[in-house]
Amino acid sequence: MPPRIGIRREDKSVWERRVPITPQDARHLQEQHGLDVVVQPSEIRVFSDEEYRAAGVAVREDLSGCDVIFGIKEIPPAQLLPGKTYVFFAHVIKGQPYNMPMLRRLMELGCVLIDYEKVTDEKGRRLIFFGRHAGWAGMLDTLWALGRRLEWEGIPNPFVGVDRAIAYPDVEAARRAVRGVGDRIRQQGLPPILTPLVVGFAGYGNVSRGAQEIFDLLPFREVAPEDLPFLFAEEPDYHTLYKVVFREEHMVEPVSPGGRFDLQDYYQHPEKYRSRFAAYVPYLTVLVNGIYWEARYPRLVTKAYLRELFGAPARPRLRVIGDISCDIEGAVECTVRATDPGNPIYVYHPRTGRTTDGWAGEGVVVMAVDILPSEVPRDASVDFSAVLREFAPAIARADYTVPFEQLDLPPEIKRAVIVYRGELTPDYRYLEAYL
Repeated sequence: MPPRIGIRREDKSVWERRVPITPQDARHLQEQHGLDVVVQPSEIRVFSDEEYRAAGVAVREDLSGCDVIFGIKEIPPAQLLPGKTYVFFAHVIKGQPYNMPMLRRLMELGCVLIDYEKVTDEKGRRLIFFGRHAGWAGMLDTLWALGRRLEWEGIPNPFVGVDRAIAYPDVEAARRAVRGVGDRIRQQGLPPILTPLVVGFAGYGNVSRGAQEIFDLLPFREVAPEDLPFLFAEEPDYHTLYKVVFREEHMVEPVSPGGRFDLQDYYQHPEKYRSRFAAYVPYLTVLVNGIYWEARYPRLVTKAYLRELFGAPARPRLRVIGDISCDIEGAVECTVRATDPGNPIYVYHPRTGRTTDGWAGEGVVVMAVDILPSEVPRDASVDFSAVLREFAPAIARADYTVPFEQLDLPPEIKRAVIVYRGELTPDYRYLEAYL
């Protein structure tokens, strides 16, 4: 009997429409690798049950006969089956409290857990991810938020021509809309009150690059962070936006007087550094945050700084923060809660610390959707599946009865095995402290 893999129905959010394996790739796995594929029915998935059936894939509720079960988001503990191999984004590697019951249940049931987030090459670079797609959707939602905010302020602006990411059938349609906005800026220019309009990108990884792909469809000029003050001394160009990308050396500085920034030292000893990002914020109209952050690192934007900024007599330039990373009270401390694609933004009021849904009111608009790739589900699924299908046969055919040391999986996948036959693997035993 050939190995049988299951594709579970996503049920964490009504907005989650992605799939780990598309119908076309499921057909490939059956025809080229001799696997059996079963998919649970779903009314919200971006690929319909009919598309899977047309690809020759069985659609049925029961996945108990599957050796390996693939998903996208976390699985409720009550739905886990004993002895199965699960592959999904587990969100446990930081000891996230809300997922410890799920991790504990996987161990109790003697399961194997493979986490996409830890599928990496020998240099630790992630291989299966949605970062670029989060960047696409996050930038679209941020431009949409900017247009609505400026409109509320009574400033006619071209960004009202951009809709939320979920409004487009695919990313190419969204790109066409952004190009149209760019054409309008080239032809009609920006309102003088907005120039120079500066969009800052914190980070330079997959998330930031995805966001920049969308932004770069607009007419822009890139400037270095240290050149921002000089930009404001120039004659304004009403037909151009300005982009600035911030790296670690722009965001932090050594606490010790006369100390020099060293990237590896910062990663290993972040307590020796403090944030210097506040020096740049007054020049920004939009901040797009795409950095990886943990509590040991300094913040980019604090609540205290925003109280000071918005407490000044003059209205700040900062209108929107697109917090694609969406760490609650993390690098951007005013990201006090996550949003969803149906209600993606709120105004953070620095004087009170409260939030108001939408784009109206004193303060800064925050875009904090925590499942951004789900807003571009078809494009995201196709790209994700194209990578996963190369590893799926090895995952499906592996012998999970042998000791972990003898488990024959590609090294990229074996690094991602967090639980093996009910026990934490050596690289993840630190999670015992959180359990």
